[in-house]
This record gives sequence, C-alpha cells and structure tokens, in this order.
Amino acid sequence: MSDFTLHPQLAADTLLITDLPLCQVRLMNDARYAWLVLVPRRGDIREVYELPADDQAQLWKEATALGKALMAARKGDKLNLATLGNMVPQLHLHVIVRHQGDDAWPGPVWGQGSALAYDPTQEAAMRACLENCLKESGLG
Repeated sequence: MSDFTLHPQLAADTLLITDLPLCQVRLMNDARYAWLVLVPRRGDIREVYELPADDQAQLWKEATALGKALMAARKGDKLNLATLGNMVPQLHLHVIVRHQGDDAWPGPVWGQGSALAYDPTQEAAMRACLENCLKESGLG
C-alpha cells in the first residue's frame, strides 16, 4: 500500500473521512447529496478487474455495508454505486444516496448544477452521521 497516492482531483473535490481495511472513505464536498467516494489504497489501479479477487470482494463489502447504513440514516429512495473514471482515472467507487426530487433526480448527479460546498455546521453533522454509519455497518 505504500505506492498509493490520491489523485489530485479527488483530493480537491472530497473531504477525508477515514480509512477502511481497503479503501479511503472520502465525502464529496457537495452538500446537495449524501455522496461518498471509496478509493482503494492500491497504486496504479484504474479498473476493478485490476484488483486481486480478495480486494474486489472487500471493495464490494465496504461499499454495500456503508451504503446500506447511509441509506437508512438518510432515508434514501435509491442507492447509486458507480465507477466511471472518465475524468479521474484512479479507481474510485461512488456511493450516493438519492432522494426523489433531489437536484438531479431521476438522472445522474454528474454535471447537474454546481457543487454546494459544506459549511462547517453541515460538515460536522455529516461527519457525525458517517461515524454512526461506520459503526452500524460494522466497518468502524
């Protein structure tokens, strides 16, 4: 794991939450959505299939457990899990709780308006929510 370096765009767009066994958990700095980004702490990985099978399983475990807890906490209507990498080639998995009527519903969140950065109060509340989600998911 010593060769892991976070892509500069991910660093600019997200806030570090914690490290799980495989992934760094980052919060997309857009208060319009409960939107996490999981980044496997492995160097030079662009695609899920490039991860060893046990890391692939761990990535799915972390994403689904955290997504389930966040869905419950935020009373979501749909959980979106996605890897795109068209703009940022480093493998990262988006975990987004969606609500009917949110700014992008029913379409994807990408390219919809401008991000609304968390203010300090919102960020503190989301960090507390995520701390509880990590405990609920068995990951934290």
